[in-house]
Amino acid sequence: MGLTLADVQKIASLARLRITDQEAETLAAQLAQVITYIEQLNEVDTEGVEPMAHAIEQVNVLAEDTARDSFSREQMLRNAPSCDDECYRVPPVLGD
Repeated sequence: MGLTLADVQKIASLARLRITDQEAETLAAQLAQVITYIEQLNEVDTEGVEPMAHAIEQVNVLAEDTARDSFSREQMLRNAPSCDDECYRVPPVLGD
């Protein structure tokens, strides 16, 4: 499956990225390598392999969920370029 520069520009647009034609060419080559690798993975016989969440068994890997002292809301909002009462203000992400 070959990716065209138009495909790469469309993917970048969906990800809200602006890329140059030179960057699109580089990304097209990199994405082609990823797709080739995925095609290789599709050839692996997984018949009889149990589905799993992790490649190795992990037990008790999460820290205990306990409340602890942290920064105050005022201290955290001081770092924001823009805030409104108790919230960070960010520019709109989704367009029309």
